[in-house]
Amino acid sequence: MTGPPAPAAGPAEPDDPTVVAVERDASGRHLARELSPGAFLAPRPLLPCADRLRIALVGTRAGLLAGDDLRLHVSVGPGARLELVEPSGLVAYDHRGGTSAWRARVDIAAGGRLDWDGKPFVVAHGARVDRTMEVTLAPGARMLWRDTLVLGRSGERGGSVRARTRAVYDGRELLVEDLDLTDPDLRELPGILGPNRIIGSVTALGARPPGPPHPYRTDLAGPGAQVRLLDTEAPAMEAELTALHEHWRTENENENENENENE
Repeated sequence: MTGPPAPAAGPAEPDDPTVVAVERDASGRHLARELSPGAFLAPRPLLPCADRLRIALVGTRAGLLAGDDLRLHVSVGPGARLELVEPSGLVAYDHRGGTSAWRARVDIAAGGRLDWDGKPFVVAHGARVDRTMEVTLAPGARMLWRDTLVLGRSGERGGSVRARTRAVYDGRELLVEDLDLTDPDLRELPGILGPNRIIGSVTALGARPPGPPHPYRTDLAGPGAQVRLLDTEAPAMEAELTALHEHWRTENENENENENENE
């Protein structure tokens, strides 16, 4: 059940973050403590589920353009469950010599769970984007994140992007990655991306998903795992990532049901 969010603020300023904060009260109800639109995204509640909140991140303006700074703050309270849905992807357009930023901060309390099914992030020719994901998980917290980076629209070589990800679990670093794709000549070398321009991944943080084994699976330095795929075209890779994401999510839900039965 969704409780009333905080009163809507006025029009978002260019540097205002989108804020999504959910919690679970003593009766077990899921409440939206804060749903604040930012300069680029507005959180919109979807049809309620008995065991979680489903929030859509709806784009409110074109972007990213030069000078844009998209910021997103997500908070999941103790024992709460949040599913983030992106109805559409994001395109970073030609920045004409400028730069832009996409920054997300995620905090998940003990026993909280977040499932973020991200849509493609397209870096068009001429764009120069700095993208940062910071995740902090308390003991027993979990996050499942699907992410796809696309270098260029159809027929384009693609712009420049540097994607940094840092996840901390129970005070210890679980995943630290600096994916530097700013130089097309270097990233297209054999052994890096080669001819591939699509980078897709499914990442589990806070729990190590069970098998079956995947040839491109990497277990993290703690409770978590990641599968990353490279391709020149999206459909086949997206289908594989969709199946993997659904399998890992189903395993999480089954485990959650078992935990509830044992309480």
